[in-house]
Amino acid sequence: MVRAACWPLAILVVGFTGLTLAQLTPLEAQHASFYGGSGPDWWAGGQDDILPREDDYDNASGRVRVVNTTGLIRSKGNSFFERLGPNGRACVTCHQPSNGMSVSVEGLRKRWEETNGDDAVFAAVDGSNCPDLPQKAKESHSLLLNRGLFRIALPWPPRNPDGSEIRPNFRIEVVRDPTGCNTSAVYGFNSAHPAVSVFRRPRVTANLKYVVADRKSLIFMADGRESTLRGQATDAALTHEEATMAPTEEQLRQIVDFESQLYVAQGLDLLAGLVNEETAPFALGPDNLATGKASRFDGITAWRSFDRWRQPAGIEDKGLQREFRVSVARGSDVFFGHRFRIADVGGNANGIATCSSCHSSRVSPWMDVGTANLAPGAMAKESAVAEKSDLPLFRITCDASAAPHPYLDRVIYTQDPGRALISGKCADTGALVMQQFHGFAARAPYFTNGSAASLADVVDFYERRFRIGFTTQERQDLINFLRVL
Repeated sequence: MVRAACWPLAILVVGFTGLTLAQLTPLEAQHASFYGGSGPDWWAGGQDDILPREDDYDNASGRVRVVNTTGLIRSKGNSFFERLGPNGRACVTCHQPSNGMSVSVEGLRKRWEETNGDDAVFAAVDGSNCPDLPQKAKESHSLLLNRGLFRIALPWPPRNPDGSEIRPNFRIEVVRDPTGCNTSAVYGFNSAHPAVSVFRRPRVTANLKYVVADRKSLIFMADGRESTLRGQATDAALTHEEATMAPTEEQLRQIVDFESQLYVAQGLDLLAGLVNEETAPFALGPDNLATGKASRFDGITAWRSFDRWRQPAGIEDKGLQREFRVSVARGSDVFFGHRFRIADVGGNANGIATCSSCHSSRVSPWMDVGTANLAPGAMAKESAVAEKSDLPLFRITCDASAAPHPYLDRVIYTQDPGRALISGKCADTGALVMQQFHGFAARAPYFTNGSAASLADVVDFYERRFRIGFTTQERQDLINFLRVL
């Protein structure tokens, strides 16, 4: 981890409003006063440590910065960091500050080597491809170690919040089951507690003010099955932490309060320099997010704030930095202004739009962008490739009376049925909730299924999916824009 001693002296000055220095031991107080605090690279459940008001962690593009707006936080007694179940996990286990409040494949692999696979993040319940596999074998955790995916077991048939069954208007079959969990006698469709196992990336527990902005109905998790942070925290404790009872009101308050005041974004880029300073565009840096300067990320304010990098002043002697900042500004033009036709995603996002159009609160919170469902004809044209995939494959067949899928008709092949496993609607197959952007550089890989190893892969996917027609320069400018967020 980057120590704050590497920063200029002005950046070391940190105000604390969560804990006072008087509440710390003399050694802790000295550490926090001079260095601005320094949390661990990896937080274990139940670990007694300090998360400073501001902390910075290395990644391949520079440093990600974590800001606690209420000030210094001690983990002991805080339910986000305490173990709520018997498997050794806490919320922080799958939402690491050093990984932008998610997890990265790089961080997971390092943790495996450091602990020989004994860390709670690899717990059998969902940190392995299936709980009935040999848990000491590295290959049993391949989806987590190679894609950053946790197993999500959803009841079949779907259920309402009150536990009553939903009658789905489609039939689901397992076509391919490389993990063995969907055909398992203990965990699969035909088990005593029938379930569908899908595999997903953990979402970022920060910047939530912007995630919920202007939404009349709040949605959390990749399939939108929870409408409140309290509901999400309760579900996580009962499933991922295997708690025997729901968190108490006080525990839920602590978790929600912590998540609601937390902001994460890249703080320094190796080429752009500091992106958390006052002269940086308003859309960048966690401090701008925390103060509200960033405004709506898809709004005119965020886009116009890059004017200061379109013609940067005062850094003429830093040619490479100046060139990169200009490229980032052009990338913001591409993101907010390059128009292209969006089709076959369902909901209300179809039509002429920009990248920012789908990453806003004006469209359906979940949509099928093509990361989970196989394109028409893929089973015939790509059967050899499909058979080698490490993810399960399902065949969804709509009932005759059901509304068909928006563009795949009545028979859909999918690696993750997405929202359909919650709503029971065939038309929702493959629809997932968009991830947020800030802190990208700290939490590769990308997409809900971890199918994009790099930001270049993300841009290239959308280029193919919507035939956007980026020039070589536009492509690189957009990648540079995403890496500094």
